[in-house]
Amino acid sequence: FQKLRHDLELVLSTIQSKNEKLKEDLEREQQWLEEQQQILESLNVLHSELKNQVVTISESRVFDELNTKIHGIKEFKEKLLITLGEFLEDHFPLPDRNVKKKKKKTNTQESTAQLITLHEMLEILLNRLFDVPHDPYVKISDSFWPPYIELLLRNGIALRHPEDPTQIRLEAFHQ
Repeated sequence: FQKLRHDLELVLSTIQSKNEKLKEDLEREQQWLEEQQQILESLNVLHSELKNQVVTISESRVFDELNTKIHGIKEFKEKLLITLGEFLEDHFPLPDRNVKKKKKKTNTQESTAQLITLHEMLEILLNRLFDVPHDPYVKISDSFWPPYIELLLRNGIALRHPEDPTQIRLEAFHQ
């Protein structure tokens, strides 16, 4: 009987220790559950706040805004082109024919080609750069005034062909 009592006490103490351990585990799990519920609540509150802040934007409104911006950019581009043309006309005019004839008296070759303006040269180079990007070089003709070509080359606006010095291209600043 005593042995049975001793065995039962051992079993009782083992069960009590397991019971205490399970109580501790239960408390930890309940605390973890409470923390998870608090996180879930705060996320739900944040979600509802963000839902209230969402502004519905219609596609037509966005499309209209983009069209307005595009129109404004096109107007700005036109103004820039007009301003550039005026600047080039004022500051880079074609050489005076009378002055050129006086200088050419010593030179036996008279240029019969009609010279083009710097603005026209830039247009030719720019159109070639965008129309034929794989071969943007333009052959230098007699209508290109050499001081303008030199101006473009020295300022890094245009580049000579590496193999053919009679061809130039506009520097691709857009890349």
